[in-house]
Amino acid sequence: MQKLDIHLLILIASSIFLSSCATASLSRNKGIGRIKEYHIASKDLPPEFNGFRIAFATDFHYESRFSRKHLPSLINALKSLNADILLLGGDYRGRNGGDVNELFAALSSIKTRYGTYAVMGNHEREENDTLARKAMNETGVKLLEHSTDTIHKGKSFILITGIRNPFDLKNNGISPTLSAAPKDFVIMLTHTPDYAEDTDISNTDLVLAGHTHGGQISFFNRWTPAKFSKYGNRFLTGKKYNSAGIPIIISNGLGTSRRDIRLFTPSEIVLIVLEIL
Repeated sequence: MQKLDIHLLILIASSIFLSSCATASLSRNKGIGRIKEYHIASKDLPPEFNGFRIAFATDFHYESRFSRKHLPSLINALKSLNADILLLGGDYRGRNGGDVNELFAALSSIKTRYGTYAVMGNHEREENDTLARKAMNETGVKLLEHSTDTIHKGKSFILITGIRNPFDLKNNGISPTLSAAPKDFVIMLTHTPDYAEDTDISNTDLVLAGHTHGGQISFFNRWTPAKFSKYGNRFLTGKKYNSAGIPIIISNGLGTSRRDIRLFTPSEIVLIVLEIL
């Protein structure tokens, strides 16, 4: 019976795999598996921001499985979102190197009303960190490192907070959102979703994270053999909540790490539409 169950699982997985491949082959954004859309409603959102559109891209690992030939598709996909702001979640350069100047030059063609904000990932170390900072500075990307910026619409505003190295809780375990008012609408940008569970992030209304890659190999978006999070598969992908009930949107990202393979974990960019509750 156990052997039969294993064979059945393999058959189901193979069927899903073939189906997903067929869908991907019809994508107009070659190399970008999907655009995933979320609608987030909150009583703290000022009415002026109803319908505010956020594009979120993360884990480029340029160049890995996401390579130079996919840049035009990424730019076309991001432009199609008609976003008000672009947020970047870290891990810009691949483990075998990659021209981050080329990546950010391409991203600079995305013109949004409120610009582009970014945080660093765990791959931004030493040379990668230096190169990413230089590229951001030259292309006008605003790097948030344990800091908060204000997005205004008339007299109303929302806050964007970025976390510096969320893996180093000794130095960065106090969230900048603690200085915000409970009534403020605050978006937190952090590379890993674990930070939202590891730390008191009171006054945060929405967390955007990556790092997990959806596991790269996953079954039914619930389990993966990869260990990108200390919480196992709890924060694997999609919309989750921390223990305080704060929503976390976790993206599969664009590139790959460790091995250049994806199975049932399509690469993606994310669109978040904010709504008043």
